[in-house]
Amino acid sequence: MPLASSSYSYPLLDAFWTIFIIFLWVIWIWTLVWVFIDIFRSQDLSGWAKALWFLFVLFIPLIGVVVYLIARGGSMNERAAQQAQQQDQEFRSYVQQAAADSPANTADQLAKLADLRDRGVISAQEFEHEKAKVLAA
Repeated sequence: MPLASSSYSYPLLDAFWTIFIIFLWVIWIWTLVWVFIDIFRSQDLSGWAKALWFLFVLFIPLIGVVVYLIARGGSMNERAAQQAQQQDQEFRSYVQQAAADSPANTADQLAKLADLRDRGVISAQEFEHEKAKVLAA
């Protein structure tokens, strides 16, 4: 009967060990992906240098990642922050442009033009011309 019993004396410890190993694999894959992203994000590397780093990390992963982190790891955060800042700036300019083209802004411009016309600052012809430009945009 001893052969039919489980070979594990502490099955809960084995479950924790398995979870720990899976956790390490996830961290390793995440690190590899992060290094690959950083290789291709780098603006200071030429195409050949990117290809060589990529092949080095791909074919000799453990040594490649360690060497990459030693050689270029200090500036990885700077490149990520720079890209995040660029994306934020592009988003802000898009929002400002979208807000400028909004119907509320068009209505405000038309109200200002009508006010100028009513006060006699611009003629009716100038009002119609500017109104056409506002509505066309």
